[in-house]
Amino acid sequence: MIKLIAIDMDGTLLDHNKKIPEDNIIAIRKAAEAGIKVVICTGRMQSGVIPYFEQLDFAGHDEYAILNNGCSVHHTSDWSLHSYSELLREDVALLAKASADYPGVYLTFADQINYTVLENVVPDLVAYDAGLVFTEAKPVNLGTVFDNRPIFQAMYLAEKSVLDIFQAEQAELLSKTFSTVRSQSYIFEAMPKGVTKASALAKLSADLGYSPEEVMAIGDADNDLEMLAFAGVSVAMGNATETVKSIAKYETSSCDEAGVARAIETYALKK
Repeated sequence: MIKLIAIDMDGTLLDHNKKIPEDNIIAIRKAAEAGIKVVICTGRMQSGVIPYFEQLDFAGHDEYAILNNGCSVHHTSDWSLHSYSELLREDVALLAKASADYPGVYLTFADQINYTVLENVVPDLVAYDAGLVFTEAKPVNLGTVFDNRPIFQAMYLAEKSVLDIFQAEQAELLSKTFSTVRSQSYIFEAMPKGVTKASALAKLSADLGYSPEEVMAIGDADNDLEMLAFAGVSVAMGNATETVKSIAKYETSSCDEAGVARAIETYALKK
Protein backbone atom coordinates (compact mmCIF):
# COMPACT_ATOMS: atom_id res chain seq x y z
CA MET A 1 0.00 0.00 0.00
CA ILE A 2 1.37 3.41 -0.99
CA LYS A 3 1.56 5.85 1.92
CA LEU A 4 3.72 8.60 0.38
CA ILE A 5 4.01 9.92 -3.17
CA ALA A 6 7.10 11.96 -4.12
CA ILE A 7 6.49 14.08 -7.21
CA ASP A 8 9.06 16.04 -9.19
CA MET A 9 7.88 19.36 -10.61
CA ASP A 10 9.41 20.46 -13.92
CA GLY A 11 8.66 17.96 -16.65
CA THR A 12 6.56 15.91 -14.23
CA LEU A 13 3.89 17.75 -12.23
CA LEU A 14 4.15 20.73 -14.61
CA ASP A 15 3.59 20.49 -18.33
CA HIS A 16 5.97 22.09 -20.82
CA ASN A 17 4.12 25.40 -20.41
CA LYS A 18 4.87 25.33 -16.66
CA LYS A 19 1.21 24.69 -15.83
CA ILE A 20 -0.35 21.97 -13.67
CA PRO A 21 -2.85 19.93 -15.71
CA GLU A 22 -6.24 19.87 -14.01
CA ASP A 23 -6.24 16.06 -13.94
CA ASN A 24 -3.05 16.15 -11.86
CA ILE A 25 -4.68 18.48 -9.33
CA ILE A 26 -7.72 16.23 -9.02
CA ALA A 27 -5.67 13.05 -8.61
CA ILE A 28 -3.35 14.61 -6.03
CA ARG A 29 -6.31 15.83 -3.97
CA LYS A 30 -7.84 12.35 -4.10
CA ALA A 31 -4.55 10.88 -2.85
CA ALA A 32 -4.40 13.34 0.04
CA GLU A 33 -8.02 12.64 0.94
CA ALA A 34 -7.15 8.93 0.98
CA GLY A 35 -4.51 9.63 3.63
CA ILE A 36 -1.49 9.46 1.35
CA LYS A 37 1.25 11.99 2.03
CA VAL A 38 2.00 14.01 -1.10
CA VAL A 39 5.54 15.36 -1.23
CA ILE A 40 6.69 17.80 -3.91
CA CYS A 41 10.32 16.87 -4.57
CA THR A 42 12.14 19.44 -6.69
CA GLY A 43 15.33 21.31 -7.37
CA ARG A 44 13.40 24.57 -7.08
CA MET A 45 13.73 26.92 -4.15
CA GLN A 46 10.76 27.87 -1.99
CA SER A 47 9.62 30.88 -4.04
CA GLY A 48 9.30 28.68 -7.11
CA VAL A 49 7.07 26.14 -5.39
CA ILE A 50 4.54 28.03 -3.24
CA PRO A 51 2.42 29.46 -6.11
CA TYR A 52 1.99 25.97 -7.58
CA PHE A 53 1.38 24.33 -4.22
CA GLU A 54 -1.42 26.79 -3.53
CA GLN A 55 -3.15 25.55 -6.68
CA LEU A 56 -3.26 22.04 -5.24
CA ASP A 57 -5.37 23.32 -2.30
CA PHE A 58 -4.89 20.55 0.23
CA ALA A 59 -7.57 22.04 2.50
CA GLY A 60 -5.81 21.71 5.82
CA HIS A 61 -3.62 18.70 5.10
CA ASP A 62 -0.09 19.27 6.43
CA GLU A 63 2.08 17.98 3.63
CA TYR A 64 5.82 18.20 3.01
CA ALA A 65 8.01 19.57 0.25
CA ILE A 66 11.58 18.55 -0.52
CA LEU A 67 13.25 21.54 -2.17
CA ASN A 68 16.70 22.52 -3.45
CA ASN A 69 17.32 18.97 -4.70
CA GLY A 70 17.08 17.55 -1.20
CA CYS A 71 18.86 20.26 0.76
CA SER A 72 15.73 21.42 2.57
CA VAL A 73 12.51 19.74 3.72
CA HIS A 74 9.57 21.98 4.60
CA HIS A 75 6.19 21.72 6.28
CA THR A 76 3.79 23.13 3.72
CA SER A 77 1.34 24.42 6.34
CA ASP A 78 3.69 27.33 7.11
CA TRP A 79 6.83 26.53 5.04
CA SER A 80 8.91 26.09 8.18
CA LEU A 81 11.95 23.84 7.95
CA HIS A 82 11.57 20.20 8.93
CA SER A 83 15.24 19.48 8.23
CA TYR A 84 18.04 20.80 6.04
CA SER A 85 21.67 20.50 4.92
CA GLU A 86 23.83 23.54 4.22
CA LEU A 87 26.98 24.66 2.44
CA LEU A 88 29.82 25.94 4.64
CA ARG A 89 32.14 28.87 4.04
CA GLU A 90 34.94 26.61 2.87
CA ASP A 91 32.51 24.98 0.44
CA VAL A 92 31.60 28.31 -1.10
CA ALA A 93 35.26 29.28 -1.40
CA LEU A 94 36.00 26.01 -3.23
CA LEU A 95 33.04 26.47 -5.55
CA ALA A 96 34.12 30.02 -6.37
CA LYS A 97 37.68 28.89 -7.09
CA ALA A 98 36.44 26.22 -9.50
CA SER A 99 34.66 28.74 -11.74
CA ALA A 100 37.07 31.66 -11.39
CA ASP A 101 38.77 31.01 -14.73
CA TYR A 102 35.57 30.43 -16.69
CA PRO A 103 34.03 33.65 -18.03
CA GLY A 104 30.33 33.24 -18.56
CA VAL A 105 29.91 30.67 -15.77
CA TYR A 106 27.92 32.26 -12.94
CA LEU A 107 27.90 30.82 -9.42
CA THR A 108 24.52 31.23 -7.73
CA PHE A 109 23.14 30.27 -4.33
CA ALA A 110 19.75 29.51 -2.79
CA ASP A 111 18.79 30.02 0.82
CA GLN A 112 15.25 29.81 2.16
CA ILE A 113 14.23 33.13 0.59
CA ASN A 114 17.04 34.58 -1.51
CA TYR A 115 18.54 33.77 -4.89
CA THR A 116 22.02 35.29 -5.08
CA VAL A 117 24.85 35.36 -7.60
CA LEU A 118 28.57 35.85 -7.03
CA GLU A 119 28.87 38.80 -9.41
CA ASN A 120 28.88 42.59 -9.25
CA VAL A 121 25.69 42.74 -11.33
CA VAL A 122 23.07 40.12 -12.13
CA PRO A 123 23.70 38.52 -15.56
CA ASP A 124 20.75 38.14 -17.92
CA LEU A 125 20.81 34.34 -17.73
CA VAL A 126 20.64 34.44 -13.93
CA ALA A 127 17.83 37.01 -14.03
CA TYR A 128 15.94 34.74 -16.42
CA ASP A 129 16.33 31.70 -14.16
CA ALA A 130 15.32 33.67 -11.07
CA GLY A 131 12.18 34.75 -12.89
CA LEU A 132 11.21 31.12 -13.40
CA VAL A 133 11.01 30.74 -9.61
CA PHE A 134 9.17 34.05 -9.15
CA THR A 135 12.00 36.00 -7.54
CA GLU A 136 14.82 38.41 -8.39
CA ALA A 137 18.48 37.51 -8.06
CA LYS A 138 20.75 39.68 -5.94
CA PRO A 139 24.50 40.17 -6.44
CA VAL A 140 26.78 39.16 -3.55
CA ASN A 141 30.48 38.72 -2.85
CA LEU A 142 32.30 36.19 -0.68
CA GLY A 143 31.94 38.55 2.26
CA THR A 144 28.16 38.96 2.01
CA VAL A 145 26.94 35.64 0.64
CA PHE A 146 26.40 34.32 4.17
CA ASP A 147 24.35 37.30 5.30
CA ASN A 148 21.35 35.01 4.83
CA ARG A 149 21.94 31.56 6.27
CA PRO A 150 21.67 28.67 5.78
CA ILE A 151 22.85 28.40 2.16
CA PHE A 152 21.26 25.23 0.85
CA GLN A 153 22.72 24.71 -2.61
CA ALA A 154 24.84 26.23 -5.33
CA MET A 155 24.23 26.30 -9.08
CA TYR A 156 26.58 27.15 -11.92
CA LEU A 157 24.66 28.82 -14.73
CA ALA A 158 26.04 29.26 -18.24
CA GLU A 159 25.13 28.84 -21.88
CA LYS A 160 25.17 25.15 -22.76
CA SER A 161 28.40 25.15 -24.77
CA VAL A 162 30.24 27.03 -22.02
CA LEU A 163 28.82 24.83 -19.26
CA ASP A 164 29.72 21.69 -21.20
CA ILE A 165 33.38 22.70 -21.05
CA PHE A 166 33.19 23.65 -17.39
CA GLN A 167 31.54 20.37 -16.46
CA ALA A 168 34.00 18.31 -18.46
CA GLU A 169 36.95 19.97 -16.74
CA GLN A 170 35.64 20.49 -13.18
CA ALA A 171 32.90 17.94 -12.44
CA GLU A 172 35.22 15.15 -11.31
CA LEU A 173 37.00 17.42 -8.84
CA LEU A 174 33.77 18.96 -7.54
CA SER A 175 32.12 15.57 -7.10
CA LYS A 176 34.75 14.65 -4.52
CA THR A 177 33.37 17.30 -2.17
CA PHE A 178 29.78 17.82 -3.33
CA SER A 179 26.78 15.98 -4.70
CA THR A 180 26.60 17.26 -8.27
CA VAL A 181 24.09 16.98 -11.09
CA ARG A 182 23.52 18.59 -14.48
CA SER A 183 19.84 19.34 -13.94
CA GLN A 184 19.28 21.40 -17.10
CA SER A 185 21.26 22.32 -20.17
CA TYR A 186 22.32 25.59 -18.56
CA ILE A 187 22.52 24.50 -14.89
CA PHE A 188 25.11 22.41 -13.07
CA GLU A 189 24.25 22.01 -9.40
CA ALA A 190 26.35 21.37 -6.29
CA MET A 191 24.83 20.27 -2.98
CA PRO A 192 26.46 19.23 0.29
CA LYS A 193 28.09 15.80 -0.11
CA GLY A 194 25.60 12.96 0.06
CA VAL A 195 22.56 15.21 -0.35
CA THR A 196 20.09 14.31 -3.08
CA LYS A 197 16.34 14.15 -3.42
CA ALA A 198 16.67 10.53 -2.34
CA SER A 199 18.59 11.27 0.87
CA ALA A 200 15.93 13.77 1.93
CA LEU A 201 13.12 11.43 0.91
CA ALA A 202 14.67 8.53 2.84
CA LYS A 203 14.98 10.63 5.99
CA LEU A 204 11.45 12.01 5.71
CA SER A 205 10.03 8.55 5.08
CA ALA A 206 11.82 7.23 8.17
CA ASP A 207 10.59 10.18 10.23
CA LEU A 208 7.03 9.34 9.19
CA GLY A 209 7.50 5.62 9.76
CA TYR A 210 7.22 4.56 6.11
CA SER A 211 9.36 1.92 4.43
CA PRO A 212 10.68 2.38 0.87
CA GLU A 213 8.11 -0.17 -0.29
CA GLU A 214 5.37 2.23 0.83
CA VAL A 215 6.82 5.10 -1.22
CA MET A 216 6.01 5.95 -4.82
CA ALA A 217 8.18 8.40 -6.79
CA ILE A 218 7.50 10.04 -10.14
CA GLY A 219 10.16 11.88 -12.16
CA ASP A 220 11.67 12.63 -15.53
CA ALA A 221 15.27 13.86 -15.22
CA ASP A 222 18.66 12.75 -13.98
CA ASN A 223 18.27 14.55 -10.64
CA ASP A 224 15.38 12.14 -10.01
CA LEU A 225 17.44 8.97 -10.46
CA GLU A 226 18.34 8.37 -6.81
CA MET A 227 14.79 9.17 -5.70
CA LEU A 228 13.35 6.66 -8.17
CA ALA A 229 15.88 4.03 -7.09
CA PHE A 230 14.86 4.51 -3.44
CA ALA A 231 11.11 4.20 -3.95
CA GLY A 232 9.39 0.83 -3.95
CA VAL A 233 7.20 2.05 -6.81
CA SER A 234 9.11 4.16 -9.34
CA VAL A 235 7.41 5.79 -12.31
CA ALA A 236 9.09 7.51 -15.25
CA MET A 237 7.23 10.15 -17.19
CA GLY A 238 6.65 9.52 -20.87
CA ASN A 239 8.93 12.49 -21.57
CA ALA A 240 11.66 11.23 -19.20
CA THR A 241 15.26 10.71 -20.23
CA GLU A 242 16.22 7.23 -21.36
CA THR A 243 18.35 6.86 -18.22
CA VAL A 244 15.32 7.52 -16.03
CA LYS A 245 13.16 5.13 -18.02
CA SER A 246 15.80 2.42 -17.72
CA ILE A 247 15.71 2.38 -13.91
CA ALA A 248 12.01 3.03 -13.27
CA LYS A 249 9.69 0.08 -12.76
CA TYR A 250 6.83 1.72 -14.62
CA GLU A 251 6.22 4.39 -17.24
CA THR A 252 3.28 6.78 -17.45
CA SER A 253 2.19 9.29 -20.08
CA SER A 254 3.98 12.59 -20.64
CA CYS A 255 3.77 15.74 -18.56
CA ASP A 256 1.59 17.28 -21.27
CA GLU A 257 -0.83 14.35 -20.92
CA ALA A 258 -1.26 14.50 -17.12
CA GLY A 259 1.10 11.60 -16.57
CA VAL A 260 1.16 12.23 -12.82
CA ALA A 261 -2.60 11.73 -12.61
CA ARG A 262 -2.41 8.51 -14.61
CA ALA A 263 0.36 7.19 -12.35
CA ILE A 264 -1.50 8.05 -9.13
CA GLU A 265 -4.70 6.47 -10.42
CA THR A 266 -2.93 3.32 -11.57
CA TYR A 267 -0.39 2.65 -8.84
CA ALA A 268 -1.51 4.53 -5.70
CA LEU A 269 -5.30 4.64 -5.77
CA LYS A 270 -5.93 1.27 -7.38
CA LYS A 271 -8.14 -1.04 -5.36
